[in-house]
Amino acid sequence: MIIKFKKINPAIGETIPSPSYATSGAAGIDLAASIDGPLTVGPGERVMIPTGLAIDIPTTEIVGLIFPRSGLASKHGLSLANAVGVIDSDYKGEIICPVQNNSKQSYQIKPGDRIAQLLFMPVLRVQIEYTEELSESERGKGGFGSTGR
Repeated sequence: MIIKFKKINPAIGETIPSPSYATSGAAGIDLAASIDGPLTVGPGERVMIPTGLAIDIPTTEIVGLIFPRSGLASKHGLSLANAVGVIDSDYKGEIICPVQNNSKQSYQIKPGDRIAQLLFMPVLRVQIEYTEELSESERGKGGFGSTGR
């Protein structure tokens, strides 16, 4: 499938890396910070990082999902404030990543740093039907944490 990317920032592919898969086995396309200069994210702070890109998802059967980069999250506490960003097929604006610093240390994001990853997944649209009873399951009506640790 072809997904069209639009460069909002003309520096994409020059001073800001183009979106790409880091390895042949990578599921996500790395997205880079499209910023003019370094940006420090303080402990507990949230900043909006532009990617300089917009995309054209050609069908309602596909969604773009923005995930945090594992290394940034595990090593530096940087994640996405919305956990996973959802890009609907009818959204045509710039992809912006709400980066949250969950650590006790400031972290500096430089222009071109990889800040998130973009995956494309199938979408199943369902019809909503209300009912008085749900089917039985092994878990039953157990709530959060009912399956143990």
